Amino acid sequence: MKKLILMLLVLATVSFKISAQDNAKAKAILDGVCAQTKQYTSIDIAFSYKMENKTKKINETKTGVATMKGDKFWLEFSGQQIMSDGKTVWTYIKDNNEVQINTNNPNDDQAMNPAKLLTGYDKSFTPKFIKEETRGAVIFQIIDLTPLKARSYFKMRVEIDKTKKQIVNAIIYDKNGSTVYTYTVTKFVTNKVVSDTKFTFKNADHPGVEVIDLR
Repeated sequence: MKKLILMLLVLATVSFKISAQDNAKAKAILDGVCAQTKQYTSIDIAFSYKMENKTKKINETKTGVATMKGDKFWLEFSGQQIMSDGKTVWTYIKDNNEVQINTNNPNDDQAMNPAKLLTGYDKSFTPKFIKEETRGAVIFQIIDLTPLKARSYFKMRVEIDKTKKQIVNAIIYDKNGSTVYTYTVTKFVTNKVVSDTKFTFKNADHPGVEVIDLR
């Protein structure tokens, strides 16, 4: 689940030879995405998640939704709701009627905020421009990100809509070389009015909930 919450920011260390030119072009593109993202008062997304492992013949697809507002976020995926008001993180497991409470650490590069994929790449990754590719009427800018710290994945590839300056696809390549995780944004809505109450877990809404405070 943490792979998802970090929106694909948990990768493994690998040594790539990256030219200064490719690095600079990738950085300029991603800086444009970051600047555009920071203009939004809120972001609402729907996404699909696909895990493929040809060796084990696994091909699994799921869907999820997320809302982000500043340093606050709300995420629902695979039977869990995860939310944060910027200070506290609540993870609610529906089947168990259980909520786990943690302190949010914004200085942790693995802090649970999906917006990091959109605005915090420069603190966690080295980018490399790969190519531009046209599919239908959309021009995609394709960039590889390699982590600055050891992770269990060796590379993430992001595909950006050049006109909208939005990340559309993100693909994680497992260190073992056999598993690929693909996240595709299927809906991207900005500047909706979202109440801050959405980002706080309320025990009263879940009668009998078991509370596990890990702070």
